Amino acid sequence: MKKVLSLCVAFMLALNFAQASDYDTYYQNLPVEMPKATAPVIPANTVNLKDFGGVGDGVTLNTEAFRKAISALNKQGGGHLVVPAGIWLTGMISLKDNIDLHIEKNAIIMASPEKSLFIKEENGKKDDKCTPLISASKRKNISITGEGVIDGNGAFWRPVKRSKVSDAEWKEFLYMGGTETEGGKLWFPFNLKHYENIAATPEAQEKMRTHLIRITDCENVLVKDVTLQNSPKFHLIPTRCNNVIVDNVTIRCPWNAQNGDALDISSCKNVLIVNNTIDAGDDGICMKAGAGESGLKYGPCENILIENNAVFHAHGGFVIGSEFTGGIKNIVVRNNRFSGTDTGLRFKSGIGRGGKVEGLYISDIFMTDIKDEAIVFECTYIDKKYSVKEDKAETATYTDAPFAPDFGDIHISNVVCRNTKTAISAHGLPGLKCVHDVTIDNCTFFYTKKDKDFDNNVDVKITNTKFLTYDK
Repeated sequence: MKKVLSLCVAFMLALNFAQASDYDTYYQNLPVEMPKATAPVIPANTVNLKDFGGVGDGVTLNTEAFRKAISALNKQGGGHLVVPAGIWLTGMISLKDNIDLHIEKNAIIMASPEKSLFIKEENGKKDDKCTPLISASKRKNISITGEGVIDGNGAFWRPVKRSKVSDAEWKEFLYMGGTETEGGKLWFPFNLKHYENIAATPEAQEKMRTHLIRITDCENVLVKDVTLQNSPKFHLIPTRCNNVIVDNVTIRCPWNAQNGDALDISSCKNVLIVNNTIDAGDDGICMKAGAGESGLKYGPCENILIENNAVFHAHGGFVIGSEFTGGIKNIVVRNNRFSGTDTGLRFKSGIGRGGKVEGLYISDIFMTDIKDEAIVFECTYIDKKYSVKEDKAETATYTDAPFAPDFGDIHISNVVCRNTKTAISAHGLPGLKCVHDVTIDNCTFFYTKKDKDFDNNVDVKITNTKFLTYDK
């Protein structure tokens, strides 16, 4: 019977991957040529976490069970690690070549609240940074699939601002223990009742916050159907990867989660992002490409197709920045909806973090209840070194500033936005042409405060577009 069940599971997984591999239809009628992303090929071998000592009772630590199961599959050349229904408390999980982590419905992989479990130790020396719950580095053909949940237990990591929670929520944090600072305006999960600290001060421990899933320098990556939630920091970060698909994934965390980015694509090539649902504490779907010289070394974020996604709360629905010195090239964003985000289309950067944007096509975006701007270009983001006081802004120049943002060759059309404070905002830097060759065509904006907020030195061409507001 056990063998029959294993064969059935293997058949269903193979069927799912056959369906997942058919992504050609998304690449029809593109405004630019773009290589097609394809799903990784995973061997048919299948193992179950329970067979390696895993216990899904929400109490037993399963770090070793995950390690053994992945090692066993690796020796077979790869395959599917099935995580069945249950709550699987664990420390770090490291994926290897040709491995699919398949999380079944009603299965929850949960990061242990013991922060020390996420600190690697080699030769008696501990790292000064924490490792994500799930990671992969320099691997080929890896995937995370299934209808289950990956939970980062972020409340045990994230600081909380008193101004961003209700009285009842604040009492819940205080019940955990922790440390209040700034006269009770800020709470850190430091000196908790039941868990040890991993640093000497609340601030030092906060800097050790880790991500939920980080995939670095990998080729052929698929994340499909899972729910990712409550990360200590960012949720899903493919970095310097080639051929990546993120399909039908739900990413969620509290709206006030500090640095709670949902999906950050960094210096990746040939990426497909489709059918996802996001409700996050920071940026929704974000493109990055490094800062300073390292960004140039790693290269651009290039050949990205983003389609049919829904973003609810986030600082921005679709975002570029803040760091992209490696460049942003050949990106198509179409048929997406943003509802309740702080901004809709957000282009942000600053001196030392900016690069060149070219070949960006955005169309058929539908927005409702955008808190600030529907479209915004901001070029002084994290710009302390070169910041100028408002009374000197007219005479300040930035011609010698390194790595200034260069937002150009951007084409936006068929945007409908109902209810935003400002429709379009664009602010560059004196002495530099940071926002140029931007076209906005055939759009409709219903705003409540301002239609356009532009600097004199920005080049934004608006055609066939309506700006509407309440009767005055």
